[in-house]
Amino acid sequence: MRGDEFMTFKFVDPKDENEIKQMSLIASRIYKEYYDELLGAAQNDYMIDLFLSPQAIKDNLSHGYTYCFARETDVDAGFMAFYPREDAMYLSKLYLDKPYRGKGYAHDMIDFIKSEAEKSGLHAIELNVNKNNISKYIYERLGFRLARDEKNDIGHGYYMDDYVYRLEW
Repeated sequence: MRGDEFMTFKFVDPKDENEIKQMSLIASRIYKEYYDELLGAAQNDYMIDLFLSPQAIKDNLSHGYTYCFARETDVDAGFMAFYPREDAMYLSKLYLDKPYRGKGYAHDMIDFIKSEAEKSGLHAIELNVNKNNISKYIYERLGFRLARDEKNDIGHGYYMDDYVYRLEW
């Protein structure tokens, strides 16, 4: 268990350039550490630029995404991004920095997203996870079920070869 540690969430203000820049820095650092080995540095660098640059985050915020810092006390331990899509809240990103993994925080983050989904009248969360990413087992333990698989062309000869998981309540 976590003892006295607890997780809080801080929404990114779409007008706050410093928060957007901070989100990009944290997200890029975590992605680099986590995905370089899984995807290769070249594809990962391309994806970081495409999806996690300050401009990409600003664009997403202007199109209905919500970005949140996940904090352990006063430290940014990770982040998440989500938005309502069709009949589910789509979880675009959920990542924790290495020292904060394995503490049960993913459960806290999913509970937070569930509450945000309910505020939008939604009762499901969907997400994509790379077929080779061991995080798929964490999602399964959190109650997500495999819905389908997808292969999406993201340009420059790179593909996202994913499973789509869904949690309903």
